[in-house]
Amino acid sequence: MSMLHTVNKSPYERNTLGSCLAHLREGDAVLMVEDGVIAARAGGKPAKDVEGAMKGCAVYALGPDLAARGISEENLIDGIKVVDYGGYVDLVAEHDVVQAWL
Repeated sequence: MSMLHTVNKSPYERNTLGSCLAHLREGDAVLMVEDGVIAARAGGKPAKDVEGAMKGCAVYALGPDLAARGISEENLIDGIKVVDYGGYVDLVAEHDVVQAWL
């Protein structure tokens, strides 16, 4: 059973990303939304943890939330996939369970 984990808090304000990454199982996916997209930036403090998670899980960032925070796709950790709202819906439909990390 695959799970989609959504993270909407900045890793610089809360530890929701760390909690999420600690509970990932191979085949799960992580979708960063709202302030959670800040963790998608290359070179940031959480980058190594996100890169480690990507060895067994897919990681996504919501494009409109990146744009709203002035983060361009060129500044993302290599391998993070950017999705739009339709892609968000597709991810929800593709996974058996959705876990929101608040």
